Amino acid sequence: DMNYRGIINMLMMCGCIGQSGGGWAHYVGQEKLRPQTGWTALAFALDWVRPPRQMNSTSFFYAHTDQWRYEKLGVEEILSPLADKSKFGGSLIDYNVRAERMGWLPSAPQLQTNPLQLVKDAQAAGMDAKDYAVQSLKDGSLRMSCEDPDHPNNWPRNLFVWRSNLLGSSGKGHEYFLKHLLGTTHGVQGKDLGPDEAKPQEVQWHAKAPEGKLDLLVTLDFRMSTTCLYSDIVLPTATWYEKNDLNTSDMHPFIHPLSTAVDPAWQSKSDWEIYKGFAKAYSEVCVGHLGVEKEVVLTPLMHDSPAELAQPFGVAEWKKGECELIPGKTAPQIAVIERDFPNTYARFTSLGPLMDKVGNGGKGIAWNTQTEVGQLKELNGQVKTEGVTKGFAKIESDIDACEVILQLAPETNGHVAVKAWEALSKQTGRDHSHLALHREDEKIRFRDIQAQPRKIISSPTWSGLESEKVSYNAGYTNVHELIPWRTLTGRQQFYLDHPWMGAFGENMTTYRPPVDLKTVDEMIDRKPNGNKEISLNFITPHQKWGIHSTYTDNLHMLTLNRGGPVIWLSEDDAKSAGIEDNDWVELFNTNGAIAARAVVSQRVNPGMVMMYHAQEKIINTPGSEITGTRGGIHNSVTRIVTKPTHMIGGYAQFSYGFNYYGTIGTNRDEFVIVRKMRKIDWLDGEGRDTVQA
Repeated sequence: DMNYRGIINMLMMCGCIGQSGGGWAHYVGQEKLRPQTGWTALAFALDWVRPPRQMNSTSFFYAHTDQWRYEKLGVEEILSPLADKSKFGGSLIDYNVRAERMGWLPSAPQLQTNPLQLVKDAQAAGMDAKDYAVQSLKDGSLRMSCEDPDHPNNWPRNLFVWRSNLLGSSGKGHEYFLKHLLGTTHGVQGKDLGPDEAKPQEVQWHAKAPEGKLDLLVTLDFRMSTTCLYSDIVLPTATWYEKNDLNTSDMHPFIHPLSTAVDPAWQSKSDWEIYKGFAKAYSEVCVGHLGVEKEVVLTPLMHDSPAELAQPFGVAEWKKGECELIPGKTAPQIAVIERDFPNTYARFTSLGPLMDKVGNGGKGIAWNTQTEVGQLKELNGQVKTEGVTKGFAKIESDIDACEVILQLAPETNGHVAVKAWEALSKQTGRDHSHLALHREDEKIRFRDIQAQPRKIISSPTWSGLESEKVSYNAGYTNVHELIPWRTLTGRQQFYLDHPWMGAFGENMTTYRPPVDLKTVDEMIDRKPNGNKEISLNFITPHQKWGIHSTYTDNLHMLTLNRGGPVIWLSEDDAKSAGIEDNDWVELFNTNGAIAARAVVSQRVNPGMVMMYHAQEKIINTPGSEITGTRGGIHNSVTRIVTKPTHMIGGYAQFSYGFNYYGTIGTNRDEFVIVRKMRKIDWLDGEGRDTVQA
């Protein structure tokens, strides 16, 4: 992020931000969810229960795949020499724990005690559940799960993967996922911090790390990905032209549909039908075990809410007695919510009362949705069955679900867009409704976009305009509509004054040299094969022979490339290691190993080796001489490395938001050992093994 701040600083100095033809337009590799506020209402059941329980995936997997146990990067290596070392000790996981305790980041699981049981304990003690939780956290009888992620009460047991190749392209530290989350054959070569003194301060250490935490792994996908191969249950889902769905992109301003042309093949079903089936079965089997229950939910100090100004005068930890534990100020917000488990299916298939009573919104802007709820009742029909959902708008089919999103989102409903801009106008004291008034009467329906993709409507939840007169540009409305920036000052900022930013030397943009992750030295000549070993910087650009991991196993794509996994290295490095084009080579470090063919190219800089990302190990991948198992994927030699400054919360722009702000995984400082393979072992016992000269 220092590199990006440097680029943004130049744009700010030149006045380019928010101007047509200028500004910051980085592509993050994620499609833009344009009708976001319509989708979140449906995705997180905000029509029935608020707040939702959410988590940032980087911190979650860093903890539960036990990658923190192997952390060799010391905090002192990235601290500023001016920082007070007595206040900034410990390991990287310690900072994540402190952030979760102070409400800066979410936590999952949240508490070591079942949140349903916590409410019952509070009732037995004659106390309000929120007050009881505060008291129990203070006296130590209640602990946050993040303080002991290897305790059996605190790790995840069931994992449902929805259309993500978590184990094949997304999960940094692939071999740690296999070892600790799945408990299966893995290629981890390094030892954890057990013999060392540099153990975490805030996290309970267990002499032996658990292996195989998950009891159940379920994946929904339309192809047999790496994640599917490791799953207990694979649910085949519909692909293009087999389902009704919505699609938007940051590459163009239109919303367009996926439409059912043919029924899903064989046993596959659409995502909506699969999850509807989950809801129905769950509603039936939970009877007698779970009824209408109350539970405690912790939420962080959220971005674009009053809580983002909760900690303006420095960092104080209630756990250390530096301040009182005040929910929503010095600790996570604590809420008690009610769940009706036997009516899960009924709720899943209807639009709940909160959209009518409370309304909808996003990014600190809220508006009334009573009109839209009434129109959805006319459009989708009303539930006629006796029960808790009678009279509510139906969400029976996938098209019904699409209509809910389209009706509630300002990007696809002009009336909602005007209300959203008016809500923002009350905050700024300026009239912004003119940005959507000319499209107030537009209501984009699913059948409208089936006939023709429609251009979305400008919304205040985004900072660019959808206009025929100016090109889309982030920050345009801040500059031209004088809307304050979502920062501490309301302006674009060069200087960031949070104490953690100062401690890590990032008050101002500065050069940060590569960090030494210490994954190579102990592997040099550990298992020699007679060929020369060289160390190279390992990077993983987006590949050209697939769409992420989709289509990489397509015969056409395999034919255009080398028919399996490949790495690219420079002519100079190849020559020094005795590697020729198309040789089988091995890349390895303490995290794991990769077996692939070498592409020797003039276009690759010396000192660097590239593996285009999301190449899987399911086709034409021999065994590794280092691990003795099947050669790995691009994430077999990486590991999550978190950064404490990404954990800051409760401080204006440094506040958590789901899929908005929080810890990330970056791997551009990873190094690997590269050598030519000698024995090509296919691990199939069919006599095809060869020795490479």
